[in-house]
Amino acid sequence: MPSYLTITDPVEHETEVRRSRFICALAPVGTEEEARAFIAERRRLYGDATHNCTAYVLGDRVQKADDDGEPGGTAGTPMLEVLNRRGFADVVAVVTRYFGGVLLGAGGLVRAYGGAVGETLDRAVSVRMVPATIMSVVIDHAHAGRLENDLRVSPYPVRAVDYGADVTFEVAVADGALDGFAGWLAGVTAGRAIALPGEGVHLREDAVVSSPGRSA
Repeated sequence: MPSYLTITDPVEHETEVRRSRFICALAPVGTEEEARAFIAERRRLYGDATHNCTAYVLGDRVQKADDDGEPGGTAGTPMLEVLNRRGFADVVAVVTRYFGGVLLGAGGLVRAYGGAVGETLDRAVSVRMVPATIMSVVIDHAHAGRLENDLRVSPYPVRAVDYGADVTFEVAVADGALDGFAGWLAGVTAGRAIALPGEGVHLREDAVVSSPGRSA
């Protein structure tokens, strides 16, 4: 799974093109439900607008765009293309247009909608998301407390703990740090723990170790 950029907080920016107002709002999202909810809220806020065009990208799984009545391919598609070209995902974009009385033509619409997203991205705080693996770390109860303390102060985020016959910690480890994590785990547990790889996820680059023995 490749790395990508996302934004940390919602951001809004307005531009004007030949008397038409273009209000672009971006927000970080993790699911289609979150993206659709954000779109619905923007359409509620700007129900009197001429168009509310949308695009969103979720990881490498989902990409959708909607022209909302503009000529096909002149609004949602260029918005989506800007997100992809700039390497952003887990982001939803809504561009609200108030028509100013001057027709822009297909090329003008493409530039206006794509430009609105690009200018708003320039104003957003972005962070790189890097591929990681959820490791299931299994250890006996007698040594679990010490390991949990070590994990909590380590750069390896603990996502869940399960107390069964043994104790299992779900730990997120950047793919570039898997070898370093194996060595670290063996050292702090004297080889008592077993680590099993699980699902792939993405984590903020500034929150993980990106290479053995070094913080990102």
